[in-house]
Amino acid sequence: MEGVKVWLWRHSYSSLCLQWKQLEYIKKMKPRGGGRRCCVTVGCSKLDRRRGQSSTSTSTSDREAVRCIRIEKVEELRKQGHEPYAYKWDRTHTATELQSLYQHLLPGEESPDEVSVSGRILARRAFGKLVFLTLRDHSGTIQLYFQKDDFLLQSPSFDLLKSLVDVGDFLGASGSLKRTDKGELSVRVSSFSILTKSLLPLPDKYHGLTDLDTRYRQRYVDMIANPQVAAVFRNRAKIMSVIRKTVESYDFVEVETPVLQGEVGGAEARPFVTYHNSLGRDLYLRIATELHLKRMLVGGFEKVYEIGRIFRNEGISTRHNPEFTTIEMYEAYSDYESMMSMAEEIVTQCALSVQGKLTIDYQGTDISLQRPWKRETMHNLVKEASGIDFSEFGDNLKAAKEVTLTKLGNSFGDKEISAVSNCSSVGHVLNEVFEIVVEPTLIQPTFVLDYPIEISPLAKPHRSSLGLTERFELFICGRELANAFSELTDPMDQRSRLEEQVRQHNQKKQTTRDLKDDESENDMYEVTLDEDFLTALEYGMPPASGMGLGIDRLVMLLTNSASIRDVIAFPVLKVQQ
Repeated sequence: MEGVKVWLWRHSYSSLCLQWKQLEYIKKMKPRGGGRRCCVTVGCSKLDRRRGQSSTSTSTSDREAVRCIRIEKVEELRKQGHEPYAYKWDRTHTATELQSLYQHLLPGEESPDEVSVSGRILARRAFGKLVFLTLRDHSGTIQLYFQKDDFLLQSPSFDLLKSLVDVGDFLGASGSLKRTDKGELSVRVSSFSILTKSLLPLPDKYHGLTDLDTRYRQRYVDMIANPQVAAVFRNRAKIMSVIRKTVESYDFVEVETPVLQGEVGGAEARPFVTYHNSLGRDLYLRIATELHLKRMLVGGFEKVYEIGRIFRNEGISTRHNPEFTTIEMYEAYSDYESMMSMAEEIVTQCALSVQGKLTIDYQGTDISLQRPWKRETMHNLVKEASGIDFSEFGDNLKAAKEVTLTKLGNSFGDKEISAVSNCSSVGHVLNEVFEIVVEPTLIQPTFVLDYPIEISPLAKPHRSSLGLTERFELFICGRELANAFSELTDPMDQRSRLEEQVRQHNQKKQTTRDLKDDESENDMYEVTLDEDFLTALEYGMPPASGMGLGIDRLVMLLTNSASIRDVIAFPVLKVQQ
């Protein structure tokens, strides 16, 4: 073909065969007047031997060459009267249904039943008048068996199949069932149609898509190349469904609350800020659903929940994504003991649905979800791990810091020492020690009870322990999975605590400004009182318990996924350079 440059860049025998087949196809194609001409790069030790030539640029030229060839194939299909981007296809069975319905066929046996399937081509093998394709749909794979003499007159030709159909294309095929002599159930195709012509090549069959950054950025390719990735998201959908069924079996009602909010509340986190042109005001993407769900209790609902996205303008790690999914639920006339039972019920039901058992493997560690789960106070866990009894300090912040740094300072890094030194209360020091020393050791399911009042502004004071609240967090594999309270219903106490939270935040922000500490820019956001929430409490909210549970982390646990990015289909990433 005029204008075609040929380079040999692939070195494996199979790849060279593929490239020569593509070249032979190009030679058959006749350029049309005014049409597109492709400069095809099909090879190339010369390019690879150039000093400084990167594998990335080679890969890019590879993709562009294949794309150019396939665009020509699209034009050729249309020239022959075949639309390469179909409107629909009537399918009678999925691949898995056929495998189940015709499992009785023995090698060499055929069924006269006519079936119709559709899906993406994952592999192809051609032998003269025979072609075998591997087709995958959402349920699994099945082999297509093409024999030249079987084709119906109205179907695209056998030669067209061999020359214009590629791995990656979507195909619809009709025919009878046959189990080959090698035992492979196959559709013996009598007619087919190209449903979607792919322009870009799929990842290499044997090496797959392994670059993590590319996998996250192009999740659609990741799911094609790695079927187990799609299985994670199917299990995620199953977990979401089980959560809904579980809580609704206890008469909880699902409600929706605003994503765009006028005040930031329900947690302590830096929000995303946007601007509403018509209203002429800043709005915030919610950092929690808590305060609006409590308004529903004030309004007369007794059991409510919401599964929704939460947005926090903070760091990214294997455990944190700026947007994540939680379930928050509130039950009138109950306390935090009720939410412990609910947390156990939700997690165990999800585990049984996905894993079929309550002893699961997570990254090489056996986790037992058998109920009941361990329950222990934060004070006792810290005392056991560090030898420090924080109940002895009372309000003596100086003594708490000195004892902590004396006993544990040698094992702390600069970051941990700074965190303890900057604590504003004994309760904050206790929490820092817990997070540093205890939290990573909580591998089996553990409810950590009775948090300090200073770090729990929305929780009810403990009925028998001064300075503490009726609050728990659930930890599994060293990660917080759920957070729950006996909810604070006293509007005057609530106002006082939220005002103190605002005061402490503003003090911390001023200190950051004075020190010009760029690393603490997360503290440079405004925190205000949600006056409407406080007004709602003054109308009266019944005694209640509430819980937030991280769905992404639950999916991580039940699908044995190491990173939160593995369970979010399209995670937030840095801008690609």
